[in-house]
Amino acid sequence: MSVALRMTDLYAPTLKEEPAEAEVISHRLLLRAGMMRKAAAGIYTFLPLGYRSVRKVEQIVREEMDAIGSQEMLMPIVQPAELWQQSGRWDVYGPELARLNDRQGREFCLGPTHEEIITATIRDELRSYRELPVSLYQINMKFRDEMRPRFGLLRGREFIMKDAYSFHATQESLQEHYDAMAGAYGRICERLGLAWRPVAADSGQIGGSVTTEFMALAESGEAALVYCDCGYAANVEAAEAIVAYEPKATTSQPLERVHTPSVQTIAELAAFLGVDARHTVKTMAARTPAGKLVLFSLPGDRELNPLKAEGIVPGMELLAEEDFERFGIHRGFLGPVGAPEGTLIVVDRTLKAELAWTVGANEPDYHLTGALPGRGFAIGVWADLVTAEPGDACPGCGAALQSARGIEVSQVFQLGTKYSTSMHATFTDESGAEQPFIMGCYGVGITRSLAAVIEQHNDEHGIVWPVSVAPAEVAVLPLSSDDIVTPVAERLWHELAQAGVETVIDDRDERAGVKFADADLIGWPFQLVVGKKSLAEGVVEIKDRSTGERTTVAVDAAVAALADLIGRAKSALAGT
Repeated sequence: MSVALRMTDLYAPTLKEEPAEAEVISHRLLLRAGMMRKAAAGIYTFLPLGYRSVRKVEQIVREEMDAIGSQEMLMPIVQPAELWQQSGRWDVYGPELARLNDRQGREFCLGPTHEEIITATIRDELRSYRELPVSLYQINMKFRDEMRPRFGLLRGREFIMKDAYSFHATQESLQEHYDAMAGAYGRICERLGLAWRPVAADSGQIGGSVTTEFMALAESGEAALVYCDCGYAANVEAAEAIVAYEPKATTSQPLERVHTPSVQTIAELAAFLGVDARHTVKTMAARTPAGKLVLFSLPGDRELNPLKAEGIVPGMELLAEEDFERFGIHRGFLGPVGAPEGTLIVVDRTLKAELAWTVGANEPDYHLTGALPGRGFAIGVWADLVTAEPGDACPGCGAALQSARGIEVSQVFQLGTKYSTSMHATFTDESGAEQPFIMGCYGVGITRSLAAVIEQHNDEHGIVWPVSVAPAEVAVLPLSSDDIVTPVAERLWHELAQAGVETVIDDRDERAGVKFADADLIGWPFQLVVGKKSLAEGVVEIKDRSTGERTTVAVDAAVAALADLIGRAKSALAGT
């Protein structure tokens, strides 16, 4: 169906001034270009142009999902509490889960994700291995009550997501579909015009043991990642840390108690002793769900990775200020030597090479030098505890890791039987035995992807849309309203639409400068400029928004030229 829009008919209120509330480029430009408006913190109304681009992102996702055999459905955003109670997530999801009661007092939540309801939907319907695998997806609203919604669509409370769920009889079947989904997600990123990387990640609240994030590279991204030219990439929260560490002491030294008055931080300790911070040992205290004390020790110049610590000691919580006295330990002077009886001591594996540790003495105003396992303490677990940093060795090839920031636009998970077991969703296998479904989960942030596109595709004048997601492909810009320019502009506008080109004509009674500025701000991929002077020479001008290149073509050749440019741009995005 042809698309022919008029600016005089469109509700597209552009802004000249920079919105004070906008912190990142995508937020600022979506507001300025008249594509969305704020309804509340982290909640936005999409205006016609913005919603046209949202729908284009959705369509690309739909096509790729359909191509791998996933079937579209639609689930409710309001979900009954009992399903979340069955999965065990009702009490552990946290305050991001928006809870509500109906008039009968029954508990519900606004769905931040749909693992529970999809599992409940299929558990009484899919009964045999012969019916598997099944893959279902929806494109729907989600709500997560973020404490600090910010950056417009990058961290909102209400957002549009494509979420898919697959059910399998075997791990091999899950792996096959997981790989197909990952391939589809890569194609989605390419078709959106994104520069992206697949990265190893943590599964977070969703669960499961295997997951990959698809990151759009952008300085505004909240996620930090490390990568290597060999192809390895991971979110720093999940990346293995292979620290390039040279020990200060490779031979044992006497254990000495050093008076360090008011020295409580690693920086203060390093300065006091005249050593590099990397040759001190940082110790952090936590407790297990059973109330047992845990000490995590690591090189002084590195940071404890809470997710890795949680993986070693499930349910651990770092001690609050008031907890130190109860355990008889002293904040700022922590160390493994002389720790309270029964303390679990977990040490970063990097310290294995160090034969003289500088640690807190577990008493105020004192530290120890020459500490070593066997001298007043025993190590319970050696582990990878620290957050990976640029310069660490690549786990794949050993080269130095590089760093970047990214926007997570999509993620794939292997859930295993986490939900099917807790919610008693089973099928009958070939032997007639009941087995829990093996599940996968796959999400694409539709609105976040739209923002990521703008974060990568913009300049000082406005948005530079890839043709695949622009609200329209060509803007016809008549530079005057008279009997010479208007008929030609109107004819070209109609002919473009008849040729299958999505086109808009700026028929407003505005100066040429206003039309040019708005066309650049909104980001139409191509502009067809029709002016009296050029028409006198029998030509019109085509501007490529992405390159700024301007070419003149004969009036009668303009439609074919634009159709060719658009076709080549789409083919480049599709990789064909």
